[in-house]
Amino acid sequence: MLPIQQITYIASFKFSLALAVVSILLQANTCAAAGQKAVNKGTWAGDHIVLEVSENGAKVELDCAHGEVAQPVKVDKRGNFKASGTFTPEHGGPVLRDENPESAPVTYSGQVNGDTMTLTITRGEEKLGDFTLTRGGQPHLMKCR
Repeated sequence: MLPIQQITYIASFKFSLALAVVSILLQANTCAAAGQKAVNKGTWAGDHIVLEVSENGAKVELDCAHGEVAQPVKVDKRGNFKASGTFTPEHGGPVLRDENPESAPVTYSGQVNGDTMTLTITRGEEKLGDFTLTRGGQPHLMKCR
């Protein structure tokens, strides 16, 4: 049987070790988060697309579709980003009163380099489009209405 002093020492050592591990993990998580920053807010536009970025996410408007990202879009140190969102196809002609377009889950990914963004939209393994956008640019949309 161990004397009470050894038991106290072992318990104290285990607590200190656990505290050190938690501290290291928290610092690593903080460093990873510190390496990310939000995509600049405002309008990003290009051929067939306009992206309105806010502090809470982004809204996407395409020629014959629209979409949304419901969380802040963050870039890493290299300017890369990847965010889950929705994509809703549209169609030309009248929209029926009881028509509810189906939204699909998609991934918006790409890279920001200064005032230029490359953006890829994918649904599962299917690539829905590649776009180049400019911050503050003018959109060139041809809505299918």
